Amino acid sequence: MRQARAMAQAATPSSTVDPWERFGWLMGAIWLVFLAFPIIALATGEAPTVWRVLGIVGILTFAAVYLRCFIVISGVDTWDQVVRTGLRHLAVMALIALALTPLLGVGSLSHLPYIVALAMFSLPLTWAFATAVGAVLLCIIVPLAVGSLTEDWYFILIVSLVALSTGLVRIVEQRGHVHRAAQAELALAAERDRVARDVHDVLGHSLTVVTVKAELAERLIETDPVRAREELAQIQALSRVALAEIRATVSGLRVASLADEVAAADAALTDAGIEADLPEDLSDVDPRHRVLTAWVLREAVTNVVRHSGATRCTVELGPGRLVVADDGRGAVGRREGNGLRGIRERVAAAGGTITLTPGPTGGTVLEVSLD
Repeated sequence: MRQARAMAQAATPSSTVDPWERFGWLMGAIWLVFLAFPIIALATGEAPTVWRVLGIVGILTFAAVYLRCFIVISGVDTWDQVVRTGLRHLAVMALIALALTPLLGVGSLSHLPYIVALAMFSLPLTWAFATAVGAVLLCIIVPLAVGSLTEDWYFILIVSLVALSTGLVRIVEQRGHVHRAAQAELALAAERDRVARDVHDVLGHSLTVVTVKAELAERLIETDPVRAREELAQIQALSRVALAEIRATVSGLRVASLADEVAAADAALTDAGIEADLPEDLSDVDPRHRVLTAWVLREAVTNVVRHSGATRCTVELGPGRLVVADDGRGAVGRREGNGLRGIRERVAAAGGTITLTPGPTGGTVLEVSLD
């Protein structure tokens, strides 16, 4: 229970607190009302007043120890702390119940349901069930020994019901914590994948364009110094944009714009010496798919510039369709890289499909279909 909670807390914001962890002790406090019966029995008994007062104080101390343990374990962070706290409090409660036996007689068994309940929420399950079994056996053996089993049989029923109900709650709670911890782990893994995929897409595109412009500037530095300086200035601007995009990606604020990506694709293809045929009207694209389409377009164009060796690239956009075709060396049958894998993951997460086929005259046609 606590092991799972500790894992869940490590993966979730500290401000998110399970109300059961803070106020669950109230559920244990409700049942303390039944200690009124042994208190009434003592108050109306025939024992000397001093012993009756001491007995009532003992019962109230028992209740305070029981309640304090629930409050303490609701605030600790590790399962080992819970077990140590539970064992200490249970030992004190058992000693108090034993000390009250000369005053209460068989009625001292009324403390066992509280011991069983606390054991269920503060001890390992095997220890807790062993405690419950021992408590039920006491409820059988003690009345048998004093010859009052026919009158005090209800202790067996009460302790058994408490053990069963608290045991079920403990098991359900433990599985709930495990489930939430697993969900937190999955969410963390998904976030890692998102950051890795986005960083790859952002850096892959930006560094590809920077490389193309750097090669162009190197060729122009002697023949056209002015143009070379312009390319170097653009490299500097692209580096700043890439840095800002990386920061936004890591913080989860990065959102691709389809219009911006079409313009960036035009610039990247042109700088690489690839003739670009891009759509001017983007109104046909379904607004639900614009961000995804922008991400896919960015990575697809980056792959064309980096790997295809193409002289021409055509992009088609529709309500639920994106096609990127080039006349390069072709990618079908080659090992799939991180970029294409990232596209597949994004499209699959949106319920779409992706196909990669040879072009009619060579090259590669990447088609994405979205519902």
